[in-house]
Parts: sequence; C-alpha cells; structure tokens
Amino acid sequence: MNKTKATNRQVERRTVDSLIVYERNARTHSEPQIRQIMASLREFGWTNPVLIDEKNNIIAGHARVEAAKRLEMAEVPCITLDGLTEAQKKAYLIADNKLALNAGWDDDLLRAELLDLKGLEFNLDLLGFNPEEMADLLLGQDVNQPEYDESAAADVKMVTCPECGHSFPK
Repeated sequence: MNKTKATNRQVERRTVDSLIVYERNARTHSEPQIRQIMASLREFGWTNPVLIDEKNNIIAGHARVEAAKRLEMAEVPCITLDGLTEAQKKAYLIADNKLALNAGWDDDLLRAELLDLKGLEFNLDLLGFNPEEMADLLLGQDVNQPEYDESAAADVKMVTCPECGHSFPK
C-alpha cells in the first residue's frame, strides 16, 4: 500500500517561467493539439491545474503550460504533489497520460450531446475532434468506409489503365 503522505493540497498560482519541464516526458504534443488547448483555455478558462513537485518540476500539464506560454499568461494554477518518491513522480507522469487514453466513448450518447451542442450553435471545433471524426460521429457511421451495396456494383463502370493493366472504377 502506498504510504504517500496525504496533505490538504491547495491550488496555488505559479509563474509560468518558474515551472520546470521534465526533459524525459515521453508524451508528445503536436502543434495542432497545442493550438486546440489554447482555444480551450480561451473558451473555458483554466479548468485543470498543473501538477508539480516541491521544486516546481512539472509532473502533469506539460501541454497546458506550453499553451499558457504561447498565450503569454504570466501565472497558472498548480497543485503541489508533495511527498512522492522519484519513482512515483515518473510513474504518475506516464499513468496520467495513459489512463485517459484507455477510456472509450458511448457513441450514441456522444452523438446526442454533439447534436445538442450543434443545435445550440456551439463551436464544435473546440472539442478536439478532427472534421472527419466529427462527421463520423454526427452521421453515426464511418464516412471513409461506406457500406458495400452489391446492387450498385453492377452499375459501376470500370476502366483499365493502358500502362499497368489494373482496372479501376470509372
């Protein structure tokens, strides 16, 4: 059983420049993702504090801190996770990212929520789905994998490439 001391962890504001990035953070953040986080911060404000250790080393929140830098924020909310061993810090950094990836979606409920938001004229781009994923969700199907309709196959005209000899739908 973990013997980490449980303290009353308070949210405190820290300067962005005082936070130290973990150089061996294996989680990557693409340019489009950082822009999505920036848009989320502008729309919703800061909703999830950065987790740091007693020396201001970032344990969780690297992408949020990068977004804050680009938005020229001077301070961000942080929670200090004191009393963690070095092994626990390294493990939590990985677990914080991986555990979120292990979640799934109830597609029907998600579709209902998206349709509600669309009806409320909310900007669905802020949700993080790419346009293809959004189309799939709103239509309830994979737009890249149309259903095969055997009856339509007979109507497809084929053309043969004179160079390679392969046939393709016209």
